[in-house]
Amino acid sequence: MIKTIFRNTFLIGISILALCAVLFFGIQYTQIKNDTYSALKQESVYAERGILQGGEDYLKSLGGEHHITWIDADGNVLYDSEVQVPTGNEKEHEEVSEAMEEGEGRKIRKSESSGESTMYYARKCEDGTIIRLSRPVSAVNKALVAVRPILWVLILVLVISAVLSFRIAKQIVNPINAINLEHPEINKYPELSPLLEKIQEQKMTIQEEVESREQMRREFSANVSHELKTPLTSISGFAELLSQGVVSEDKVQEFSKDIYKESQRLIALIDDIIKLSRLDENKEEPKWENVDLYDLSSEVLDGLRPIADKQGIKLGLAGKPTTITGVYALLNEMVYNLCDNAIKYNTPGGSVDVTIATKENGDVALAVKDSGIGIPLKHQKRVFERFYRVDKSHSKEIGGTGLGLSIVKHVAQHHNANVSLESEPGLGTTITIVFPKKIDSVETPEENKEKKDEKSKNKNE
Repeated sequence: MIKTIFRNTFLIGISILALCAVLFFGIQYTQIKNDTYSALKQESVYAERGILQGGEDYLKSLGGEHHITWIDADGNVLYDSEVQVPTGNEKEHEEVSEAMEEGEGRKIRKSESSGESTMYYARKCEDGTIIRLSRPVSAVNKALVAVRPILWVLILVLVISAVLSFRIAKQIVNPINAINLEHPEINKYPELSPLLEKIQEQKMTIQEEVESREQMRREFSANVSHELKTPLTSISGFAELLSQGVVSEDKVQEFSKDIYKESQRLIALIDDIIKLSRLDENKEEPKWENVDLYDLSSEVLDGLRPIADKQGIKLGLAGKPTTITGVYALLNEMVYNLCDNAIKYNTPGGSVDVTIATKENGDVALAVKDSGIGIPLKHQKRVFERFYRVDKSHSKEIGGTGLGLSIVKHVAQHHNANVSLESEPGLGTTITIVFPKKIDSVETPEENKEKKDEKSKNKNE
């Protein structure tokens, strides 16, 4: 980070110095050039006065460092300080023609005699003749040498700026590196306090989430151990009694049924754990297709009707054929678990009603309502947790693995659906799953996950 700040500040310094140097020398060159033209103009005035008094003899007596040319009104050379016998016509030169028309003219061009780039200044006299003076551009460049010390000053400034840039970078970065995230209020930059407080809040949230998940993991481990151990203990106990031959013949069949019952319970439990594990990992790529929730619910209710009839529970289905995009097997498992729970925790002669409805915004709602024992308010937030049971003694009587609603929740999340629960003890329970409106193209779980990540990112921003 220090290198980055140093590099950036140093480059800014170099850029500013380079720009200043270009501007300075450009201004100096323009100033010297203008001063040179001013000097040539002033000398042309003196030359005109001398010509009026002494003519060509005055010009010959001047000598000096300037090249002087005296030209008549037609452009013919009357006198040239560098030529013994002047000849030719200068009218075609821009500075001369400009002076004839406007009174004065100036031009930088290559000299025909010396081949050197030269500054020319021509001035029209009162008698119509032209006085032209010139000076080599090299003389102007030599004048720039006088500002050479400034170059050394700029180089010195550059070195100083490099040292200062490095020190400034360290002064900026060191306090940041020294920030104690455990105590964000102790920092040298008050401007960073909001950011540090937010980091601290996120850290606390993450810590709480980690602790919560760790607690859930411990509870899950304890619950799964208990749930697995219970049927295994029963099976082991019955098998031990049978192996010792202490069971009477009329009890053998009863024990065998108990062993079968407990083994089926164990198999169901393991199956549900495997299902949850697969949903958690999301490694499989099941077939996504158009699924009619109404038809699916009808099939599930038909399969559960014999069980419901034994308890005198009426099953009802309301709505119309409604298609969503999803995984048929998972949706079937979800609806089955909802209806199965509604029957298990119902009262004799009760009812289970499944409703399929399309909302105004296009979302599809699946609601399963029962007239059963209901769920106390304090338990409602936890019923979707794995192995969580409201009434353990009653749950033991009716069977079940304690994973049904957890599977429902995971299947809903897999389909980007929302789950809600309404319940009152003694009045029954209603669980509603709201699916997003039907999409034209079938999306894979990976595409759904990418969309969720994008939504989460935008929300944080």
